[in-house]
Amino acid sequence: MHNARMTMPNPFLTMPMPAWQRLTEQPDGLSESPFWHAQESRLYWVDIPGRRIGRMRVQGLDQLQAEPPEYWDLPEEPGCLAPVAREDGGGLVLARRDGVFRARAWGGAWELLAPAPYDTTRLRFNDGKCDPRGRLWVGTMYEPRGQSLGVLYRLDRQAGGYQLQPMAHGAIVANGLAWSPDARTLYWSCTGHHQVRAWQFDADSGTLAAERVFQSLPKKARGLGLGRRARLRGAPRRRQRGRRGRVLVGTDGGRLPQAFCPRRPPAADRAHPGAVPDHALLWRARWAHPVHHQRQRRPARA
Repeated sequence: MHNARMTMPNPFLTMPMPAWQRLTEQPDGLSESPFWHAQESRLYWVDIPGRRIGRMRVQGLDQLQAEPPEYWDLPEEPGCLAPVAREDGGGLVLARRDGVFRARAWGGAWELLAPAPYDTTRLRFNDGKCDPRGRLWVGTMYEPRGQSLGVLYRLDRQAGGYQLQPMAHGAIVANGLAWSPDARTLYWSCTGHHQVRAWQFDADSGTLAAERVFQSLPKKARGLGLGRRARLRGAPRRRQRGRRGRVLVGTDGGRLPQAFCPRRPPAADRAHPGAVPDHALLWRARWAHPVHHQRQRRPARA
């Protein structure tokens, strides 16, 4: 697990370049879905192939001081997690291969909110996030990668329990979600299709309309493996909204995420040309727009 700190000027984004600071000594199989728990001053994340959740207390900004991490082993691969608001009882909500679960305390019992609505031998939950009203949205990925069977689900609270509502289809590897600062647009990336899609979003009802392709990125060069650098644009993985409303798309192999302006034509505002697709890091740097606060990250509306 690494943290990005800003230290050098950057002509592409008119913001400092990040310098990486290592926070953990024990490597993960694949670190994903990090979030900062403001009430606890802790960083949380999941290790998907390691089947565990990690957390650590971090203090300071320019000179970070991190305590040794704690790990919580799981029976199935996790995809993403989010904190539950204190007024809703606190704890964590977790999407893992076999369903969406909630734990009311670290290390406590997992309560099933909704079982997985798919064939768990071929699909699993991957990335997810809470919308501005606190509803959990989570996408699935088709592990053989040969078909577009990934679905974006919204977790709804209903009489007697919770239900997963399919909201969008056609992904191979469902990845990063983001909402515009005015909560009127939802962005969803598919790593397999090298594409970021967008919808008009109604925050009150949680519905989508007017689907469009926001950005399409060139595919990976044949024979280019992980860990090698090339001056290529890659597949989208993680996404945040910048201070000026730009969509920041994280790709593998580039030093910076690619920035796209919603008000410009596609491919008109890229942050950095060097990026290798397939895998990437979520950029949670100091210049990320604080759109979604921890109070809003609950599994569903009460």
